Amino acid sequence: MSKLKVAVIFGGVSSEHEVSLVSATHIIQNIPKDKYEVVCIGITKKGRWLYFPGDVKLIATGEWEKHPDCVPAVLSPDPIHHGFIKFSGGGCSVQKVDVIFPALHGKNGEDGTIQGLFELAAIPYVGCGVLSSADCMDKEITHTILDANGIHTAKFCTVHRSDLSHLNKKCEEIAEKLGFPLFVKPANCGSSVGINKANTIEDLSDAVKYAFTHDKKVIVEEFIKGKEIECAVFGNDTPIASIPGEIVPSKEFYDYEDKYLLGSTQLFIPARIEDKYSDKIRETAVAAYKALGCSGLTRVDFFFTDKNEIILNEPNTLPGFTPISMYPKLMAATGMPYSELIDNLIKLACEKAEINVD
Repeated sequence: MSKLKVAVIFGGVSSEHEVSLVSATHIIQNIPKDKYEVVCIGITKKGRWLYFPGDVKLIATGEWEKHPDCVPAVLSPDPIHHGFIKFSGGGCSVQKVDVIFPALHGKNGEDGTIQGLFELAAIPYVGCGVLSSADCMDKEITHTILDANGIHTAKFCTVHRSDLSHLNKKCEEIAEKLGFPLFVKPANCGSSVGINKANTIEDLSDAVKYAFTHDKKVIVEEFIKGKEIECAVFGNDTPIASIPGEIVPSKEFYDYEDKYLLGSTQLFIPARIEDKYSDKIRETAVAAYKALGCSGLTRVDFFFTDKNEIILNEPNTLPGFTPISMYPKLMAATGMPYSELIDNLIKLACEKAEINVD
């Protein structure tokens, strides 16, 4: 049987562009080469799509963009092409692919936009579909769906741009409802980008303004004191949950710098909680996965309080695949090592599209 052509897409117009480059590098390096032929497609920070035929080691550093053999490429929405149109030498050619692995994080990659393009092109792809990707990316919608399904989340308020004209009054209303301290988050960003903690009305106002530099909508959540627990969920119709892991941030909260730059966060797999609570977290993670319509993979993050409360923080439909990322670590601890995980995610994509790859 011939090898399946897998397009790994990386980069993107997102605040998580650099993380995507590292994730893609490790996905490409660990994909079973006896089964798959990789086609590399990079998206620059300005939104240019380029076919990249060079050394995978150049991706993580960002040097891939300057490779002399890079050529412009676009994913054709016409299913007859089933792939990318490459432009070079005054002409064009079609690069067909069998499946797409989007190693993209955050806006324009994890929010349903690019998944819609995959659907138009009728190409199977790894991860959640259009609706579930969009729902999980928007923290307000996530809260609404989970609350409606009886899954405990933090109390929250939403701030819209129209509220900026009377922000002090809005902040006072939020503080009265939720109390201090509070966490302020852009509604549609990942990797803790744009998040700040607020202890006063002035802090809250400044944090809201800052969050609006990253998104058009802002979420303010009550402060939850507890252990930060993460659980990987894998599968389509019959998903499984990994052994939960625990994160102990080196800073006040687990922000972008702590996740990707400092490297001093402590990880405990399994999490340091009793088995009965670990089982409940796994059960809740799967319930949330189903309620949100997820498929393929999602990392579900929780708080576990000193009162033994399990509070769902947020889902991440395209979690990091870097060497320090929790999703592959959790799946490996559950019995699915990195290369096998990549293989199985591609199989799930084909299974969802009703394509037999065995």
